[in-house]
Amino acid sequence: MVKLVEKAKILRSKNAGPFEITLDVLFDDKRTYEEVKNAGVITKETIAEIYNLSIADIHHLVYFDQALGIKITFARKVSSGSPGDRDVYGAQQHAPLMNLEL
Repeated sequence: MVKLVEKAKILRSKNAGPFEITLDVLFDDKRTYEEVKNAGVITKETIAEIYNLSIADIHHLVYFDQALGIKITFARKVSSGSPGDRDVYGAQQHAPLMNLEL
């Protein structure tokens, strides 16, 4: 099996406001993007499992064909900057997605 981190050109996360995190997965070429998209592995169910969330917490999972990318937005467990928040900018939240096996 190959991991997502081996296929994606860019895997990153960031705040989408104080209450959400956005994950971006971008690819170098259309063939690789289509291969990952058609594998059907990146779903709301998969993201919920990886991040220990309910499916209702996954607000968006969109495949952008023109950009060869996937955008996933989910609710933060703790709002940015509040007590208990360990990643104020949401910049380290892509790590669990890196090891997703395709």
